[in-house]
Amino acid sequence: MSHLMMVAPASLPALRLAAKRPRRQRPPSKTANKAQNQKPSETTVLGFGTKKKDPVWQCVQNCGACCKLDKGPAFPYPEEIFEDPSDVELYKSLIGPDGWCIHYEKSTRKCSIYADRPYFCRVEPGIFEELYGIDKKKFQKEACSSCVDTIKAVYGLQSKELDNFNHAIWRSKSSQ
Repeated sequence: MSHLMMVAPASLPALRLAAKRPRRQRPPSKTANKAQNQKPSETTVLGFGTKKKDPVWQCVQNCGACCKLDKGPAFPYPEEIFEDPSDVELYKSLIGPDGWCIHYEKSTRKCSIYADRPYFCRVEPGIFEELYGIDKKKFQKEACSSCVDTIKAVYGLQSKELDNFNHAIWRSKSSQ
């Protein structure tokens, strides 16, 4: 049985409210403080003065791995992420019987409420800082790492989704 309790699906007005609700600031976690003490890096210097660009996060169409809401015990429970009980309730209400978001259309691999999705469905520096204590300077690296972990868990290490994502985030900034 799933580790998440099922509740009634959220209504569209509730989702719009969650999408627009101001977010509370929370203090950074202990692990985030450790990450903040490390030197920020825009590029990595390799041998002989060669520089490697850091990944640049972007959503890749036809993936949807983040829409698999019940990912299993290797991922944090909603109660570990959200401080507001209504966010926990809303998150749980979005989980369908198969573990995917009830608004994820598998045939098109798109969100049916994308414009009105809850704030926690948005991959943005402020959201990562609020929910995970990730400093905005570390957003690109952490967002990319989070997506890679999720894609591996949902589709596997040898998936076309992972290949597509890695190709997209490692393209040079000038070619985007």
